[in-house]
Amino acid sequence: MGSIEKRDGFATKWGFILACIGSAVGMGNIWRFPVLVSEWGGMTFLIPYFIFVIFIGSTGVIEEFALGRAAAAGPVGAFGMCTAMKGNRKLGERIGIIPIVGSLALAIGYSCVMGWVFKYAWMSIDGSMFAMQSNMDLIGSTFGKTASAWGANFWIVISLIVSFGIMSLGVAGGIEKSNKIMMPVLFILFLLLGVYILFQPGSSNGYKYIFTVNFSGLLDPKIWIYAFGQAFFSLSVAGNGSVIYGSYLSKSEDIPNSAKNVAFFDTLAALLAALVIIPAMAVGGAELSSGGPGLMFIYLINIMNNMAGGRIIEIIFYLCVLFAGVSSIINLYEAPVAYLQERFKAKRITATAIIHIIGCIVAICIQGIVSEWMDVVSIYICPLGALLAAVMFFWVAGKDFAEENVNMGSNKKIGAWFFLSGKYVYCFLAIVALVAGALLGGIG
Repeated sequence: MGSIEKRDGFATKWGFILACIGSAVGMGNIWRFPVLVSEWGGMTFLIPYFIFVIFIGSTGVIEEFALGRAAAAGPVGAFGMCTAMKGNRKLGERIGIIPIVGSLALAIGYSCVMGWVFKYAWMSIDGSMFAMQSNMDLIGSTFGKTASAWGANFWIVISLIVSFGIMSLGVAGGIEKSNKIMMPVLFILFLLLGVYILFQPGSSNGYKYIFTVNFSGLLDPKIWIYAFGQAFFSLSVAGNGSVIYGSYLSKSEDIPNSAKNVAFFDTLAALLAALVIIPAMAVGGAELSSGGPGLMFIYLINIMNNMAGGRIIEIIFYLCVLFAGVSSIINLYEAPVAYLQERFKAKRITATAIIHIIGCIVAICIQGIVSEWMDVVSIYICPLGALLAAVMFFWVAGKDFAEENVNMGSNKKIGAWFFLSGKYVYCFLAIVALVAGALLGGIG
């Protein structure tokens, strides 16, 4: 299978890094991460989380970028390249379909959530959200109707039109340029929100909670499993998005350095979200462990409605969520779009239109079961895709291939520790993520 003719790519180093940060910074950072920080005792959760981010950023993220760049193709072409070294290209290409399906399935589920986000962003702008004030029955029923079967059809279509518009312009012209705008704005807005919350009465209780360490809690194996699961999925290591973005890199790109930047800024975004949301909930006197969709679409609305300047705060917050979601969804749709380009020589606009039409139809149909849909994808398909990519890179392609492609363009050659830790420790942890996710009912 050939690669895309006149293959598109990222025009600048920081364009690539911002796009990767955008793919990693999603709803998991904004509603899942703060909840885990709260549920597991602030810094008690953050210590193992930071450890796993450093490890995954220095193994799995680097591996997927290098694998994609070496093949100049997505998972199907990359896996096929690896198994071709053993004389069976077709086997790898068939296995490579799994991460493509995982990426499309996750994108479809994300499309439902993005429909909600677009609706709530508009409600914050037109004032209808602020008008609900503290009427929890009205706030709750509004989200109940939105998240029900056929409840957000119009907004799902809107979200996918935006995604299609960005992606149809290409990697450099659409994905890179949009992330160059959305990611800096997201960080600036979150910083502004953080400063505002800092001066609200009662916010100190939230900060105390975040920076509290319960050393006995670190002995609980579950906290390490949940921390690893969050780090694993937060960094978008699933054998698809990072591989396809890596495939657009030039041979002169310093992959280890780029991976370090992605891990750092993804973690910074998650911390900013926690430093906004948990103190904000403390200001409103809400239960800090209230998580899931209800956190963003029910509890926080009541809190922001009662803050000074609440309407402006809501607009800023939901714009942040909107940018985080859009940057993630275009990454998730990119792998299946690129597959159609590679496999069937489809033009960029045609491939993007086909995938988005499929995504739109299925997303509208699964609105009533989106939670279960996302659980299945995140528990099984994504960790399996990440494990398969690691096996292809470290085990099938082998040490010489791995070290050559990781060090290509690097200012400082990576040590022998990379291959050993990637081949044994990272692959083992990927299996743990798959098994633990199934046993615990989802950790991402």
